[in-house]
Amino acid sequence: MVFKKLLGAVGVGGPSVDTVLDSTTAVPGGPLTGRVLVRGGGADMEIEQITLDLVARVEAEGEDGEAEGTVVFDRAVVGGGFRLAEESEYAVPFSLTLPWETPVTELHGQPLGVVLGVRTELAVAGARDKGDLDQLRVAPLPVQEAILEALGQLGWGFKSADLELGHIHGSGQQLPFYQELELTPPAQYAHTVNEIEVTFLATPGGMEVVIEADKRGGLFSGGHDTVHRFAVSHHDVARTAWNTEVEGWMRQIVDAHAAHAARAGSYGAHGQGGYGGYGHQGGHGGYSDHGHGEHHSGERRSGPSTGAVVAGVAAGVAVGIVGGMVAAEVVDEIGDAFEGDEDEGGDEE
Repeated sequence: MVFKKLLGAVGVGGPSVDTVLDSTTAVPGGPLTGRVLVRGGGADMEIEQITLDLVARVEAEGEDGEAEGTVVFDRAVVGGGFRLAEESEYAVPFSLTLPWETPVTELHGQPLGVVLGVRTELAVAGARDKGDLDQLRVAPLPVQEAILEALGQLGWGFKSADLELGHIHGSGQQLPFYQELELTPPAQYAHTVNEIEVTFLATPGGMEVVIEADKRGGLFSGGHDTVHRFAVSHHDVARTAWNTEVEGWMRQIVDAHAAHAARAGSYGAHGQGGYGGYGHQGGHGGYSDHGHGEHHSGERRSGPSTGAVVAGVAAGVAVGIVGGMVAAEVVDEIGDAFEGDEDEGGDEE
């Protein structure tokens, strides 16, 4: 959907701008191409600069609770320095590369509830105006899709997805926010884990998978979170038995919890009140190399419609956005609460 807005900075009769993307869906680290169409107003004008901003609706935790705002996570100058004649039209083609950590907005065509946009800004006669805002849809990379499909086939269900302002401690994160995909456990883990939050931090060479597990509390201890990290390669997608791989990750997470639980039970029995200072540190324990180790060939993965993750997305579970039109309208209403404050937000341990 293309949104047309007159530029208030130059008054009635000023130029208007449309940004048209060549493809409806992009991928992290991939190209984003299209053209900016500028239409002249009631007088000749100098178009000094055309800028594209990639923006995201992001959540932030603060003293007064949770707030939402806009973060610009990439910016590119795509044109300018030309004279736009009265009532004339001018097309500026562009091509830019999305950051590798660009959040995923959909899975197999089903929206996840994450809102991204491409905002076009014109600089005219010394004034700037954000003249056009278009929805940006981002599909997962093959390795991201394989991991999510495996989680679905292993019984994990999609709950929600959001973007959190801040940095994951100890990671190579580049953007000022990170994406969390919240999944509910299958029956065999439901007594141990409330949910997991999966974050993908992709790079040209591979990807770090950060999984935070929200643990259930026991008789002598409260619940606690643990963080585990796994490295995968873009090149191993076809050679990896992902159900086996991901199941190994889940068992590692549960085993780590069992060790903490036994220790906490001992502390609780002596009246020392549970886990003390473990918190997020419980699962750091080094970097797992599951993604680069021995692979098992021959495992078949069924089609996307069988995954519980996909089923949850298709049902619109807890995402609040279940259609492209609704998502586009939300993009058009994005606020500016966080703009210029990309350093806000704490580190995620």
